[in-house]
Amino acid sequence: MPLSDTAIRTAKVGDKARKMADEKGLYLLVNQTGKYWRLDYRFAGKRKTLALGVYPDVSLKDARARRDDARKLLADDIDPGEQRKAIRQAREASETNTFEAVAREWLEGRKSHVEEAQHVKTLARLEKDVFPWIGNCPIAEIDAPEILTLLRRIDARGARYTAHRARSEISRVFRYAIATGRAKNDPAVALIGAIPPPVSKHFSSITDPAKVAEMLRAFDGFSGTFPVLCALKLAPMLFVRPGELRKAEWSAIDFDKAEWRYLVNKTKTDHLVPLANQAIAILRELHPLTGQGRYVFPGARTASRPMSEAAVNAALRRLGYDTRTEITGHGFRAMARTILHEELHQKPEVIEHQLAHAVPDALGTAYNRTKFLKERKAMMQMWADYLDKIKGGADVIPLHGHTG
Repeated sequence: MPLSDTAIRTAKVGDKARKMADEKGLYLLVNQTGKYWRLDYRFAGKRKTLALGVYPDVSLKDARARRDDARKLLADDIDPGEQRKAIRQAREASETNTFEAVAREWLEGRKSHVEEAQHVKTLARLEKDVFPWIGNCPIAEIDAPEILTLLRRIDARGARYTAHRARSEISRVFRYAIATGRAKNDPAVALIGAIPPPVSKHFSSITDPAKVAEMLRAFDGFSGTFPVLCALKLAPMLFVRPGELRKAEWSAIDFDKAEWRYLVNKTKTDHLVPLANQAIAILRELHPLTGQGRYVFPGARTASRPMSEAAVNAALRRLGYDTRTEITGHGFRAMARTILHEELHQKPEVIEHQLAHAVPDALGTAYNRTKFLKERKAMMQMWADYLDKIKGGADVIPLHGHTG
């Protein structure tokens, strides 16, 4: 006889499992943990059982409806158990193969071989400009028009450079998805050129010797911490990249040879910076304060990390300089390149080698950390002496027409 609601409700849960049969293979399995709807059926000559839910969450009426749906599939030669498994797997794949899930997996995978600052910036850009709009979409279903709408939204707020970076990063996520079997193509690659190119902006810099002298004198009025003051003084003297200066380690500085050696992260090449007498003096004065740690310029909050990447620019702003239009930490490189060539008549190839730039030579474009070393040592001392002279008010009339 078919089951009734009363019989199901009053059935006692016990240690011994028992079946309460309904119609057409449906039954209620009652055991010590509860009451479970089941359907026995045969498919391809094999006896199988399909779970249809738990009573009372699934009522007798609902259980019979689920049984009937399963029987319809059997009539169409479809195994209801296998179909349910396929639906569950597709749903799980959809949840784990969203753009955001794949992007975070890609980010985590490359985290060990990119700069921490680069990882943080890329993640922040995706979280702000990409995930809110396509993050929950299955990556294989995202098309070029969706991505273009997203990029135009970024561009519309005046962040064209960010729009281009976002397109590139979206494309990299898709390429990772293709490699891991979760996408067939990269729709972002079709959008190259869809957003107008950003206007190239060079790092702000001061190249007028008189204004450079004024800035150097302003450094003496800096009221921040001593390590930042030392970094501020060394930045124009050494004209290395800001990230290289702030991450300088004491172990890489040789006071006896007056040299600083380190690996240039941008090009993965060894670089050598000859240290002028003035630079050595600054470092010796700083050493008693930070020399027991790893970093020459440790972080303000923890000595186990280097100084903040914004520290030098923040110091310049405290001194009244606009880091968007006047000078930045990176702008000291352009300042040195210009004045060394135009005012002190140093050879361009020597300057470029000191900037750790690849320089074309007879063997093609190359960089050698020891090339022009004698000339570079002389140039770095000349440069430090020049900065001292103009800071002290010496004649800074351009030296055009003279050789030196």
